Amino acid sequence: MHYDYLIVGAGLFGAVFAREMKQAGRTSLVIDRRDHIAGNIYTEKVNGIQVHRYGAHIFHTSDKEVWDYVRQFAEFNHYINCPVARYGKELYNLPFNMNTFSRMWNIQTPAEAKAIIDRQVAEAKVDEPKNLEEQALSLAGRDVYEKLVKGYTEKQWGRDCTELPAFIIRRLPMRFTFDNNYFNDPYQGIPTGGYTAMVEKILEGIPVRLSTDFKKEVTEEKGMFRMGEDTFGRVLYTGLIDEYFDECFGPLEYRSLRFETEILPEEDNFQGNAVVNYTERQVPFTRIIEHKWFEFGKDSETGEPVSGTIITREYPQTWTSGMEPYYPVNNEKNDAVYARYKALADEKKNVIFGGRLGLYRYFDMDKVIRQALNCAAAELK
Repeated sequence: MHYDYLIVGAGLFGAVFAREMKQAGRTSLVIDRRDHIAGNIYTEKVNGIQVHRYGAHIFHTSDKEVWDYVRQFAEFNHYINCPVARYGKELYNLPFNMNTFSRMWNIQTPAEAKAIIDRQVAEAKVDEPKNLEEQALSLAGRDVYEKLVKGYTEKQWGRDCTELPAFIIRRLPMRFTFDNNYFNDPYQGIPTGGYTAMVEKILEGIPVRLSTDFKKEVTEEKGMFRMGEDTFGRVLYTGLIDEYFDECFGPLEYRSLRFETEILPEEDNFQGNAVVNYTERQVPFTRIIEHKWFEFGKDSETGEPVSGTIITREYPQTWTSGMEPYYPVNNEKNDAVYARYKALADEKKNVIFGGRLGLYRYFDMDKVIRQALNCAAAELK
């Protein structure tokens, strides 16, 4: 069969693009080298609990068009992300707000909190931050930095804060109100029944082949792509851009994650919150997710309370070939290498590169959808 598009990647970008092409009367085949759809937002139901296999994903956006679009395919609950940070035996609310400052310094008013932060910033004596540590001290002072930023950031990036560039944290949002809502976006929530069901609906009526590797199974000849007996006019590629070009300019860098999931059938409430960050560097994981609280401890189908619980510890890792790449390392060195790959990509008139791996940029879910909608609109002009 001949298809208009071969879409490489069954995550959000690929799924939305495929849906838009179908709506316009064009044909697509979606492939993914994993054995499931939905990419990193994949959820699977275990013991009545929707488990986020690749870490917590909370949908949030200020883009009403994107919000209206995604709600065609799922009903969203009213989950609000209010993570907790644990430093030793101390617990703090995130993002940094009056609950955080009151707990840290035993103060009651915004004026007191601002005075302490201003004093600590002045004591740091940083005029031109040369690294992440100096940047954080110049923004938030020593207490917030050492308890809530330093260890977590060093685990995330695998390097000391003094070795990380200042631009990684251009700002540290601080609220002088008692507001634990992590995101400022007006539209927030999680799809009832999980993300996988939502992506299934986006891909409804579109052929999908899983456990299929583009690099191994697709060939290009005279501007036409072929996979077995099937041919394709154009390709939307959401995989690693450096891998597409056989790493001809060398590999780009990524950070990876390892997940350790435990089913605790005898325990109904492990930590009392969906997300708890561990900010000490000597604790090897960055956070623990307790999945049942994304749906308020209830089975989304029956509405009944779920017994037992499931937790996942998240360990940042240095990425090597064969591992899942989660976060592009956007520093000067990598961005320069990416620019060379981008120049090659621009010459490929029959290939569109998209998504966080194809564009070598981290995107929140709503930004992925926006990029996919814009990409599809440009394609259909």
